[in-house]
Amino acid sequence: MDIDRVAGEEVCCLDTEQLQLPEVSSFVLKENPQLPEVLFSQWLSLSDTTRLVKTLIDDAKAGNPINIPGISANVSVGGVNSLPSMFPAGSAPPISPRSSSGSPRTSKQKTSPSSLRSPLKLVRESEWEVIPQFYFRNGPPAASALKEQCLSRINHLFNNDLDGLLIDEFKPVTKIVCKLPSFFSDVLFRKIDVDCTGMVTRDAFVKYWVNSNMLTLDTATQVFNILKQPDCRYLSQSDFKPILRELLATHSGLEFLQNTPEFQERYAETVIYRIFYYINRSGNGRLTLRELKRGNLIAAMQHADEEEDINKVIRYFSYEHFYVIYCKFWELDTDHDFFIDKENLIRYGNHALTYRILDRIFSQVPRKFKSNVEGKMCYEDFVYFMLSEEDKSSQPSLEYWFRCLDLDGNGVLTPNELQYFYEEQLHRMECMAQEPVLFEDILCQIVDMIAPEVKNLVLSNTLESSSFCVSSHLQRHFLLQREGYITLRDLKGCKLSGNVFNILFNLNKFVAFESRDPFLIRQEREEPTLTEWDRFAHREYIRLSMEEDVEDVSNGSAEVWDESFEAPF
Repeated sequence: MDIDRVAGEEVCCLDTEQLQLPEVSSFVLKENPQLPEVLFSQWLSLSDTTRLVKTLIDDAKAGNPINIPGISANVSVGGVNSLPSMFPAGSAPPISPRSSSGSPRTSKQKTSPSSLRSPLKLVRESEWEVIPQFYFRNGPPAASALKEQCLSRINHLFNNDLDGLLIDEFKPVTKIVCKLPSFFSDVLFRKIDVDCTGMVTRDAFVKYWVNSNMLTLDTATQVFNILKQPDCRYLSQSDFKPILRELLATHSGLEFLQNTPEFQERYAETVIYRIFYYINRSGNGRLTLRELKRGNLIAAMQHADEEEDINKVIRYFSYEHFYVIYCKFWELDTDHDFFIDKENLIRYGNHALTYRILDRIFSQVPRKFKSNVEGKMCYEDFVYFMLSEEDKSSQPSLEYWFRCLDLDGNGVLTPNELQYFYEEQLHRMECMAQEPVLFEDILCQIVDMIAPEVKNLVLSNTLESSSFCVSSHLQRHFLLQREGYITLRDLKGCKLSGNVFNILFNLNKFVAFESRDPFLIRQEREEPTLTEWDRFAHREYIRLSMEEDVEDVSNGSAEVWDESFEAPF
């Protein structure tokens, strides 16, 4: 008999509350953890216990119901069971009196089903329950109806071409079966034609799209898997070039660029830079699947594929937006070496920016330059700057300018840092014979924009004190209310955060905000979907177009077009 082996296995997981020793106090058992094991071993050595265990084992093997004396529902009121006792008659220590309301342990034993079981419980082995697979690395398999529908479309498109489809014939498969933009046709074809045979057969397409479960993935994941390199878990800027080349070659709204490959390349670069500016929030140049899903790029791609007028696709693909960005860069790049230095950038916006903010930009604090030339920014750096400057309400722009103002890089803006940048603004207002606005008033205005409850404290403290000392009063009010700083989270939670930056380092926009046109305010309310960048790009494109028309008229006749002066756009 393997009673000793069974005892050895059970002792290691023994529950002292299931021993049911009324002769021994529970306090003694808890204070002496080894005592239950000793008592249990001695109990097993008794002849009555051995006989009981053998009977239970025989009943278990025979499949009979297991009846343990004293552990059934008919437990005596006194709590004494018929199991062999460890103590001789009359020598058992007294047990503690039970409370009438019942102790927590007693109530637990009454309500818990486990309290009615023996530590030597032997139950009939239950049947194994098969858990269906719930994780699929390449996505869940397609439902039968969906798979049959997809195969029917594939058979229809590949019916007349038994050998397969060429790259020029593959576009209907991309649109109808894959439901992807048509300019994904080339990159999808090459993704399947790994051997570069120049043809995709039906079996090869079914293996890639249906058997690998690409069919069941969401559109963002499909695009991500198609564009990314085999061993990468992110998208780089070069991964978008194939689809943009096909877009330029096939879109009716971009046909006029086919004779100017240089500007086709610039357009593609600008689109890629805008995509990474808004979607690659980490700023490391590696676009992850999570970032792609959180952005609006997929919807913009679908819109660009369906819309004939590319300028109506204002997200990323608008040619007018590219035109504005590139013309601005070309105007500032006087020597046309495709680099801009600090003296070039100071002319941006009719000298709107201060030298102090330009120093921060060229110190590469908000973003590391890609130019690899000391003291100069390249076209990509300028795109990031211009998008941040003209739309300070976007999340990337707020982060860009917040890093510029954060002089010590501790992640917060203090009154001293705000005053440092405003000092030059104040000096410029005095030089332009404008009425200067003191920093104390500016700080109250900034606080009013970001946190109105802080403004009340500022005003109350101002009324109490006749003199307004920046080093004492402002510091004290910030320490009392906000621990002396403004965070990036505060700016992101405010719709007027862009005006805060304009107040500190863009004089032209600061003055325009103070004397804003009610007509423009009403126009913004009528078109809430348009961003500040959309409105700026539209105004600038009209202005640049008018200037170009005037230049064309001045250089030749209105009826006779001189091609030597024709713009490459």
